[in-house]
Amino acid sequence: MRIVIAGGHGQIALRLERLLAARGYEVAGIIRDPEQGDDLREAGAEPVLCDLESASVEHVAGILQGAETAVFAAGAGPGSGVARKDTVDRGAAVLFTDAAERARVRRFLMVSSMGADSHHPGDEVFDFYLRAKGEADDHLRTRLGLEWTVLRPGSLTDEPGTGRIRLEAHTGPGPVSRDDVAAVLAELIDTPATAGLTLELVEGTTPVEVAVKDVAGN
Repeated sequence: MRIVIAGGHGQIALRLERLLAARGYEVAGIIRDPEQGDDLREAGAEPVLCDLESASVEHVAGILQGAETAVFAAGAGPGSGVARKDTVDRGAAVLFTDAAERARVRRFLMVSSMGADSHHPGDEVFDFYLRAKGEADDHLRTRLGLEWTVLRPGSLTDEPGTGRIRLEAHTGPGPVSRDDVAAVLAELIDTPATAGLTLELVEGTTPVEVAVKDVAGN
């Protein structure tokens, strides 16, 4: 299986690339800085240069040709302003979604955020971020050609993963390690029965594999 990850040098993406490569998958990560390529290779992924803020749908669809799964894990980052919340967290996500559908990718995972809502009120940068993520999620749900799953983690930490989580349609706020987010994404890729679900994720007591099977109804 070929898997293409947007935001391939992100903290969650690098962890996910290592997990997927260890499972024997062919993994590619989209980056826009060529100096990040070695980090992706070390993680077992093929670096692909592309700026999702300026690329065309046709170009990105070409990158996605032959992929069975696409993962949007890109983000403007905590230091960015309102403009990049729109061009990356919304715009790039919409572009990647449309390109995946055009390339006939089957499975699509969106790394969103707890609280994402296109109608979220407020004028702070984080409010714009939540609206941008919500708009991207809403757009994905309209793409009938994709078997999509939206994952909305709580507050991200760099603590070592425990492999024990809470994964439900609504968990309420809470922390979760980036290690465990990556582990859940890897399990979701292998669980197509979660298609059509929007899931919140925080730390908990249920093993990752069991939690994913539970929400899939297996």
